[in-house]
Amino acid sequence: DLKDEKKKARMAASRAVLEKCTMMLLTASKTCLRHPDCESARINKDGVFHRMRLALEQVIEIVTDSRPTGENEMAPISIYSGIKEFKNKVEGLRENLYFLSKENLSSMLEVILEHTEDFTDSAYTSHEHREHILELSKQAKMELEQLVSVWMQAQNQKTKDLMEDLEVAILKTCQCMNELKREVHSAATSLAADLLKYHTDHMVLKALKITGVEGNLEAVAEYTCKLSEQKEQLAEMCRLLRHVSGTEPLEITCIHAEDTFQVTGPQIISAAETLALHPSSKIAKENLEVFCEAWESQLSDMSMLLREINDVFEGRRGEKRVYLSLPRPGKHNANLKALKPVKLDTEEQAKIAKLGLELHLLTSDMDSETEKWEDQENEIVQHGQGMSSMAYSMYLFTRGEGLLKTTQDLFHQAEIFATEGTKLASALHAFSDQVHNDDKPLLLLEAEKLISMCKQLQITAKASVQGKSATFTKVDACILKTRNVMTLLCQLLPLCCKLLRKNKAGNGCLKPAPPWREDKIRTGTNAHTPERRAETFGIKSLENHVTNMTFLESK
Repeated sequence: DLKDEKKKARMAASRAVLEKCTMMLLTASKTCLRHPDCESARINKDGVFHRMRLALEQVIEIVTDSRPTGENEMAPISIYSGIKEFKNKVEGLRENLYFLSKENLSSMLEVILEHTEDFTDSAYTSHEHREHILELSKQAKMELEQLVSVWMQAQNQKTKDLMEDLEVAILKTCQCMNELKREVHSAATSLAADLLKYHTDHMVLKALKITGVEGNLEAVAEYTCKLSEQKEQLAEMCRLLRHVSGTEPLEITCIHAEDTFQVTGPQIISAAETLALHPSSKIAKENLEVFCEAWESQLSDMSMLLREINDVFEGRRGEKRVYLSLPRPGKHNANLKALKPVKLDTEEQAKIAKLGLELHLLTSDMDSETEKWEDQENEIVQHGQGMSSMAYSMYLFTRGEGLLKTTQDLFHQAEIFATEGTKLASALHAFSDQVHNDDKPLLLLEAEKLISMCKQLQITAKASVQGKSATFTKVDACILKTRNVMTLLCQLLPLCCKLLRKNKAGNGCLKPAPPWREDKIRTGTNAHTPERRAETFGIKSLENHVTNMTFLESK
């Protein structure tokens, strides 16, 4: 039931560690028992215990809202957040010339430029990116000097010419900072894309497994060096991505990813050394497999994280991401005794595939409609974008991808989706009060339809079920009803947009009245990249993902 986005992200990181370490702990402990005199096996097991303890400590900190005495929360400043704050201060000079000192602005810029050294000093930053970052850093200092000069003059004498010069200086400074942000983003994401592509074949991991089974200690040592190099590359990638992640939750995810690579790398090495020393040991072989799978899983997660960072940078996602909310174990899972992975039959796969594809197409349509609105902060648009994001995450679930890992996650997401729909219906009612009688009945009718459909979806999502068949039926019903709501929204948004445009054209469609919408609820635009819209729906890929979907079946 966490409300704070940062706490949600930290809890998600802790959960991920505990989930992955559970299997590691089993095989590492078995290996240690099977080979009690093996030092590398003991190191391997101790490493898992240590990581789980740290994760549990973080969970305790989050749920009790406390920290060990004398410890302050780590709050590393990223380039993205630094530039955002700096620009806010600079633009604030338009309203108040005296609310901060020039020393304050200069020190803020200095901190930002110090962080850019993470890029310029990195061995993995390209020469071209390094040169551009250095050039823009120099330009930023010059623009700030010019701004401060005009600003100081304007404080002494507020003439029209000086205020115009100040406005020009503000615009040029902000433009320079935007270019710097764009350059470091390009440097970080291009490096990440290249590294993730390069390491997709997992050649080093495969070689460690082969040489370990052969008992070839020399070859294992050679490949552990290569894995250590790979670990440093990926950790550096995570550090650079953190600077451009765009939101605090994504920053936390980047920090967690870096920690995962830093810890899992040595654990793979100790597991490989154990296997090389005991090449005929089945449990040592299984143990190495488990750690290698964790590494591969983290690489896969990085691809998704990279897409999310690009979405935020390009304005396709807002700072508050309701579709990221975690499931509520206390509320949903209290009576569930076991997790049973089951496979869907061909007919079930086909049904889920069809619904998922329809949902995907509707989210694309929805995004196209919201893009047509001039006012992206309109309450109707805001709720519509949030619902589209959630529907997209449900589509990803049908592929076995995304943040919804179990059916309980899906049902919880459906509940949030329905709640957001009810809020949108309230916004439509408020809007209808400003519409003349000719248009009002249709708008109210559509709003009532939306409320009814959202109530039905909530009832379905909250209903308790037992057994594989009943669970699948509930999954099917939730996705079907979500699709129906999205279909209605794709009709509603164009209608509302049309009414607003008529008003602007002076047709008198709306009664003259104060603005009907409330203050901005949250910022952000569409949730999906063009690449996502264009991606093909591979049935082969679908079968691989959907057959591995986990259904929760109560005892």
